[in-house]
Amino acid sequence: MAKSESSGEQSRTVRNQIRRLRFENGEMTQQQLADRVGVTRQTIIAIESGKYAPSLTLAFRIARTFALPIGKVFQYQDEYPQPSATSPDA
Repeated sequence: MAKSESSGEQSRTVRNQIRRLRFENGEMTQQQLADRVGVTRQTIIAIESGKYAPSLTLAFRIARTFALPIGKVFQYQDEYPQPSATSPDA
C-alpha cells in the first residue's frame, strides 16, 4: 500500500514520476507501459495516482522501461521527519 493506515504508525508515501516520464517518452500510454512491464492498465493508473505502491520487482521494471535508476522514478517519503543523526536520541 502507498500509505499506512494503522494508528500510532508513521505514515509513509511512495511518490513517482511515471506520468511525466510517459509524456517525455513519446506520450506513451498507460496501456503501452502496462504491456511493457507485464501488468494491467488499472495497475499503472493506481501506481501513478499514489493509491498503490508497486513491488520492488515492478518498480525496477518500470524504471528500466525509462532507462533510469529506480530513484529517478520513485521517491519514498516519510510524512513525519526522522530524528537527525546529531540528536542525542539517535
